[in-house]
Amino acid sequence: MSSVESHQQQLSQSDPSPSPNSCSSFELLDMDAGSLYEPVSPHWFYCKIIDSKETWIPFNSEDSQQLEEAYGSGKDCNGRVVPTDGGRYDVHLGERMRYAVYWDELASEVRRCTWFYKGDKDNKYVPYSESFSQVLEETYKLAVTLDEWKKKLESPNREIIILHNPKLMVHYQPVAGSDEWGSTPTEQGRPRTVKRGVENISVDIHCGEPLQIDHLVFVVHGIGPACDLRFRSIVQCVNDFRSVSLNLLQTHFKKAQENQQIGRVEFLPVNWHSPLHSTGVDVDLQRITLPSINRLRHFTNDTILDVFFYNSPTYCQTIVDTVASEMNRIYTLFLQRNPDFKGGVSIAGHSLGSLILFDILTNQKESLGDMDSEKDAPNIVDEGDTLTLEEGLKKLQLSEFFNTFEKEKVDKEALALCTDKDLQEMGIPLGPRKKILNYFRTRKNSMGINRPTLQPASGVTISNIPKESGFCSKTDATGNGDYLDVGIGQVSVKYPRLIYKPEIFFAFGSPIGMFLTVRGLKRIDPNYKFPTCKGFFNIYHPFDPVAYRIEPMVVPGVEFEPMLIPHHKGRKRMHLELREGLTRMSMDLKNNLLGSLRMAWKSFTRAPYPALQASETTEETEAESESSSEKLSDVNTEETPVAVKEEVPPINVGMLNGGQRIDYVLQEKPIESFNEYLFALQSHLCYWESEDTVLLVLKEIYQTQGIFLDQPLQ
Repeated sequence: MSSVESHQQQLSQSDPSPSPNSCSSFELLDMDAGSLYEPVSPHWFYCKIIDSKETWIPFNSEDSQQLEEAYGSGKDCNGRVVPTDGGRYDVHLGERMRYAVYWDELASEVRRCTWFYKGDKDNKYVPYSESFSQVLEETYKLAVTLDEWKKKLESPNREIIILHNPKLMVHYQPVAGSDEWGSTPTEQGRPRTVKRGVENISVDIHCGEPLQIDHLVFVVHGIGPACDLRFRSIVQCVNDFRSVSLNLLQTHFKKAQENQQIGRVEFLPVNWHSPLHSTGVDVDLQRITLPSINRLRHFTNDTILDVFFYNSPTYCQTIVDTVASEMNRIYTLFLQRNPDFKGGVSIAGHSLGSLILFDILTNQKESLGDMDSEKDAPNIVDEGDTLTLEEGLKKLQLSEFFNTFEKEKVDKEALALCTDKDLQEMGIPLGPRKKILNYFRTRKNSMGINRPTLQPASGVTISNIPKESGFCSKTDATGNGDYLDVGIGQVSVKYPRLIYKPEIFFAFGSPIGMFLTVRGLKRIDPNYKFPTCKGFFNIYHPFDPVAYRIEPMVVPGVEFEPMLIPHHKGRKRMHLELREGLTRMSMDLKNNLLGSLRMAWKSFTRAPYPALQASETTEETEAESESSSEKLSDVNTEETPVAVKEEVPPINVGMLNGGQRIDYVLQEKPIESFNEYLFALQSHLCYWESEDTVLLVLKEIYQTQGIFLDQPLQ
């Protein structure tokens, strides 16, 4: 054993790594002692900068296994690329770097980890470098094999690691300013804990994602670079949304997963804030920004001004071009990396992002052939455009009003700008003027002619743009001509085309209804629908200060509640059920009390009969029974409205969502119901981690494929 002792002394004094001659020591050992050592199982980690601190995050088990197989394949790692995280990141094995595929992000360092350390103030374990981990492993192997511990190693940073036994290994940091006369490592404060193998540290390692992708969803953010109260980016928030969806697929689509009917839904973020603020506008704003309350003004310039940018023709063009081109670019790249993808595509927008998507969708063509026909025949006009005013009136069988227009010097172009009130002042009756307005405005809109101003019935002048989608003002069956173009009031920009047709459009916390109203649109034609998108869901939290409804613009004369989104665990939240139960109980008590008082009053005011024959008594008894049944029926009729209120009859909300309901409201949490104002801002940013929101999205997406929840939610 003299050779082993001399080797141990050499290791502890100078070189921390075992000498090349250490193999001769193992040959002298018996097999029983050598069998105590088991090689460590490596796991791959990547480094992320979170709150200005390096945080090492483990790859999921499948990705780590793929990286280890590529590392141990014996091939040259240089140039070897391994896709991870569902194909959203690529790991360049030779560089040990991780790169984002679909968006811009700083590259992350990747490390094959076996040994870790953690201090008292550290939240997570930090892996040692691969080279020093190899030295630690060789030293550990020697200590286990020889059963000789208290070995000391010096790291490249001149830090001391002492292996006391397999359960106790510590890491001492050098004291600043100490010299050779300074304290020994055991006297240098509290040591760090050292662990061997990922199974000995507290870290969550998730399973991999399903390889099969059933559907692709693009998610567009709202104002500002931060999307939640933790000031996280759209990429991080969409990561949460995706994680929630994977968990819900396992709990609510378990049968479909077991039958291998479904894989997963891929959510990819679309960022337009960075390209907008890289145009140099921030520099221009900084020159005119006051120096006081600097942080508040910076927040305003970086976040709230995005709303004004979108209402500017110059920057609105930049925003819509960025959103559309990014979605087209990511879609093309996604198909290149997933050539077997046969699923559909949907889009989702939060806050202002939903308005951007709404405007893009309203300006799409029904087919790519429409775009080609525009390029091939730009000068084609229809018969309605060639007709003069006199010929148009003759076609409507209203030639008697031509002299009236000629007297007022109103030609065909001027007539298209007239309102119902203008024609009324000319003395034209209601029926003819409705026909005239509808006919000439339709001819003008179908040709895409600019309308500088439009005056609705209220007399408010509103600017408009040439409508490329071809949807125009309409008159409903009742003769009401209040329907104006859905694109009315949009900023005059050229809306780009999407290279795919979205199946569903989801809006989270959306101000679409408010913007349409401000633009001058009072009602949405029930027959209106997006040219290329079949579904539209307006999802919002009841306390969201930015969210507005859509359905009242389609059915303005009817008051009805939005659809309540079920809780992901089924039923309503307890406090909502309690509130409804108390309301229902109070109504029942009120109705029963009124019925009892009515019966008592009638009995009290009935005339007395001193002597009655038996037959009369029988007749009275029958009469009382009939009256009591009538009273009961009265009570029941009073209770009927409560039941009817709960079971709302079907309401026709138009074709914007294919005839289905459009507005869907979340259930507030019990703590949120105590103070609406306190949770208002949080309510606008709650959608990323809301299981109820994600489950509704998954349910609607998979319903298009004929796949339903394991148990329908109530």
